[in-house]
Amino acid sequence: MNLFLALSPKLSRIEPPETPERLAPFEDVAIPRRHGRGVLAATWFPAPDRPRGAVLLLHPWLVWGKSYFHLRGRIEALRAAGYHVLTLDFPGFGGSGAPHGFFDRDVEAGLEILHQRAGELPRHVWGVSGGGYWAHPLLGRTDLVTGAMFEDAAPHLLEWSWRVAPLGRPFYLFFRSFLRPCYRYLDARRHAGSMSLGAVAYVSGERDRGVRPEDTRTLAGLAGAEHRIVPGADHLGSIKIAGEEVIALALETFRRAEERRPAVRRGPRGLPGSGAPDRSVPSSGPSSHSAALPLGGGRWRDGP
Repeated sequence: MNLFLALSPKLSRIEPPETPERLAPFEDVAIPRRHGRGVLAATWFPAPDRPRGAVLLLHPWLVWGKSYFHLRGRIEALRAAGYHVLTLDFPGFGGSGAPHGFFDRDVEAGLEILHQRAGELPRHVWGVSGGGYWAHPLLGRTDLVTGAMFEDAAPHLLEWSWRVAPLGRPFYLFFRSFLRPCYRYLDARRHAGSMSLGAVAYVSGERDRGVRPEDTRTLAGLAGAEHRIVPGADHLGSIKIAGEEVIALALETFRRAEERRPAVRRGPRGLPGSGAPDRSVPSSGPSSHSAALPLGGGRWRDGP
């Protein structure tokens, strides 16, 4: 993990921004960690009434951490649709403790709190960039989640770095050559086909150099998922160009997941907690490849 972080984009640690009052009511939460010191800083946004489910939002690799979700309307739309929302800071961000081990363990800690707070309501994950990437290893080995939405999720973060930060290529090659089990475990393609979800969707930008359209198509194909490519969008740009469509796709994905898989289990499905499966297989769940959603705007490319 130390080597992986050394090869990751360098970010300054900033004072966590305050949650804006327009998102009230909300509650700051300290999530216990099974691995590593300290806690994970999180914020709980309860649904206004008669909740239908709960969603864990996982932020991209940006200095703002969970406060990234204060903008672009995801929290507001989810609550209006009847979902509790939980955001958390990954280790090293905001008020969370230092990194220890790979971040999929921290995704699991967040989902445990989501279960405690939401009870038997359906649980979903909405991950953006690195947040969506780190959800894959966990979702490939557990039945904790009903549905998932991924924006700009790379198949492999070191492959993303190879294209976006080419000066580090000798070090990425060293990692791949001498830490092969870790490199394989960090390959989201090995986990996408093992996710047992009611429905999944992927979105990325046409001009994203790190997460190319073919990368999104590959992950979606393995997961049996809907996918959309937003013309003209760069990395993290889909929500800016086609925000209404991205949010509508997430809500529709969660709705379909609840119809197809109303109940979730709490624990692992038999895969070891620290290793990836040896090969990817298509999901046996009933997800995706349905008709294109009537989202309007005409800003999508590629179909389901």
